Amino acid sequence: MIELKNIHKHFKTNHVLKGINLEVNKGDVLVIIGPSGSGKTTLLRCINYLERPDEGQISVDGFSVQGKHPSKHDILTLRRKTAMVFQHYNLFKNKTVLENVMEGLVVAKKMTKSEAKEISLALLEKVGLAEKVNDYPSQLSGGQQQRVGIARALALNPSVILFDEPTSALDPEMVGEVLAIIKQIASEGITMVIVTHEIDFARDAANRVVFMDDGVIVEQGHPQEVLVQPKHERLKQFLKRLVREPEYLI
Repeated sequence: MIELKNIHKHFKTNHVLKGINLEVNKGDVLVIIGPSGSGKTTLLRCINYLERPDEGQISVDGFSVQGKHPSKHDILTLRRKTAMVFQHYNLFKNKTVLENVMEGLVVAKKMTKSEAKEISLALLEKVGLAEKVNDYPSQLSGGQQQRVGIARALALNPSVILFDEPTSALDPEMVGEVLAIIKQIASEGITMVIVTHEIDFARDAANRVVFMDDGVIVEQGHPQEVLVQPKHERLKQFLKRLVREPEYLI
């Protein structure tokens, strides 16, 4: 489904990604964890060329983009295979909830408004926002806005959904409702790559966890292995800071 080969990324003199190799299989829920500055979000954004890698190859659902100088057509094709759910929602403030979800279907998928409306209404009901279709983002809570973002991503029917810390901008009481929706979608077999600090969610929803530090993948595997019985000392230290009563073995 996704294959990353030797991905490097610099921001001026800062070498953020240092030769990342990673495969994501169809139906995987892959959660990426790690300290701030480890390269998690940069890696996620490289998958659909929101950040352009300096070196390497990215393949999504059989389509490959090579290196630093892809064509605009290649980038567009790659992006059509993915959908992104952003940390800060990125909704159109001047459009209603329904219009926000319809936008990609009308503009990118060239659907009629009636077709786009039917799909969007069904998805907004799925994420529990059927009664909010005519509201504007300013009238919604953070959790509700993020659920609109999830519905918008689902509407594009992508090969994979990329989540960039989808709960980090939320008040604590709103985190659960968004994670519940993501977990529900995960149970339907949709391929996901999720950057998050929610370790309990990673343990419950992911079938694979990747731990990154200083631009490299330090450890990866099943959540039971990575989060409960970590092998690498750096990961043990990271988990100690996050888990109040550690359940992993040292």
